[in-house]
Amino acid sequence: MKILLFGATGMVGQRIAAELRDRGHEVTGLSRTGPVKGDIHDTATLAEGHDAIVSAIAPPRDGSEPEPPFLAAYRALIEGARASGVRRVIVVGGAGSLQVAPGQDLVDTPDFPDIYKKEALAGRSLLRLFREVEDLDWTFVSPAAEIAPGERTGTYRLGGDQLMTDAEGRSFITAEDFAVAIADEVDKNAHPRQRVSVAY
Repeated sequence: MKILLFGATGMVGQRIAAELRDRGHEVTGLSRTGPVKGDIHDTATLAEGHDAIVSAIAPPRDGSEPEPPFLAAYRALIEGARASGVRRVIVVGGAGSLQVAPGQDLVDTPDFPDIYKKEALAGRSLLRLFREVEDLDWTFVSPAAEIAPGERTGTYRLGGDQLMTDAEGRSFITAEDFAVAIADEVDKNAHPRQRVSVAY
């Protein structure tokens, strides 16, 4: 398959690109600063001829209000996918919108770090945006509360809207195994128009 990947130079994006290429996919990896530059606002043109779009872009982390430009970027991606005829869209989401109790998201808990709160709220708004999209086969993939570089084991648990933890109460996934989950979703198209979560 030909995959258009936004955010290809980020911590997660690099590993998604490597995993997809290892599986034989042709990846067009784009970023704002990397060797192959591409703007998500140009999705309509960039996506032509591709089979799927994967986006691993993060909200702005420059101290500005992240939600308006973040949602604007994804609205452009959605419209661009429609214009180019690419129905399959896979989005790297955040963990903040995962539920820790009925009616309570992780981002709303008292101990949620302030430094990540605006980014997490932007991610939750993005999930709400995609849940209104009925004409694309999108999948919103939320990692565990902790995601960091580590070992690729090829194993993970797949969940839904609830935050998953291990026997010690930790919610963790390596970026490498998160990339495996993203690539599996690309290959199988198993969860169209759903949010799924990934953790050990």
